Amino acid sequence: MTLQTNIEAIAALPHVLADMNYLAPMAARPRNYTFDPPAGVPRSNSRHEPHRVAIHDARPIADKISLDATGFALVKHQSAVRDFFDDEEVRRIYYPEVERILKEATGAYRVHIFDHTTRRRVPGAEDRNGGPRQPVQRVHIDHTARSGPQRVRDLLPDEADELLKGRVQVINLWRPVRSPLLDSPLAVCDATSVGADQLVPSDLVYPHRVGETYSVTYSPAHRWYYVPQMRSDEALLLKCSDTSTAVPARFTPHSAFVDPTTPRDAPPRESIEVRTLAFHR
Repeated sequence: MTLQTNIEAIAALPHVLADMNYLAPMAARPRNYTFDPPAGVPRSNSRHEPHRVAIHDARPIADKISLDATGFALVKHQSAVRDFFDDEEVRRIYYPEVERILKEATGAYRVHIFDHTTRRRVPGAEDRNGGPRQPVQRVHIDHTARSGPQRVRDLLPDEADELLKGRVQVINLWRPVRSPLLDSPLAVCDATSVGADQLVPSDLVYPHRVGETYSVTYSPAHRWYYVPQMRSDEALLLKCSDTSTAVPARFTPHSAFVDPTTPRDAPPRESIEVRTLAFHR
């Protein structure tokens, strides 16, 4: 089975129906502030609209998905980290683990980890509002064709020209901290089901720089997947950007979503994502 062609086989996979929040059509360039904006300026000028989609179980096809074929992959890994909310322990133990996973998964000769985010869902809380980071419930991609290479220039300025002569990927590694994950799971979209015209460059405004992400507009052709009751010894690799134009999957939309099968007493989601640059010769 190839995911791009065997639509009937995909439809036969176990799935849930849930809303995905897509960017509504707009004339202005989307913009989101990561901090309190100037007086009178809204934190975001974007409007999102929900679309009900089928989100399929990725486990039965784990051997058929990959970073280059679909933009995401499921890996097994038991971390030695005891407390993922301890930043020092994460950097000391988890970063080397992630580097090894990425090198094995991609064949990259070098992996540069540039940050990580832990999230603990607090019902009713807003993301980036002084409390724990919250799951992002809108369809997006963390980097673009422009901002992926720019991160290399920002983070490794003395080496950037040489590094950008080879292939560069921006890849996130995401996993639940508490398992099984029942609340607010992460959904990923097969990158090959997304048209270039559905990727909308958007400004992400920080205090001292402006990043660029992709917002995503809806198409019924999008193929969504998740890992039901994901365990802490499982991780999702998610390709956000790839300078190679020779591979089918380069930019992978993703979003947290409200799973209709979540028990009412499920513990709130806790997760960690690590963001990396993977370099190839």
